[in-house]
Amino acid sequence: MMMKFFCAFAVVTVAAAGPSLAAGKCSSAPKDKWQPRSALESQLQADGYSVRQIKVEGGCYEVYATDKAGKRANMAFNAETLQKLDNAEAGEN
Repeated sequence: MMMKFFCAFAVVTVAAAGPSLAAGKCSSAPKDKWQPRSALESQLQADGYSVRQIKVEGGCYEVYATDKAGKRANMAFNAETLQKLDNAEAGEN
């Protein structure tokens, strides 16, 4: 009985934390702590993207690019950590 409770508790805990961890958020650090745009652009080019524009939106870098197949991509990254965020318009909120 105790093992079932522990397993159920673990599943609920992971399920509740999952979306908040996966979504990420924009940086609240001062701009002097942010990574340079050029570092993000180099990272994306190494991944096969052709960067058209990088904008700053509320602590995030919003990237407009095309992938190897020529498909447009709109992505958002935390400006301090360069962590990719699930919501492409994360900084616009």
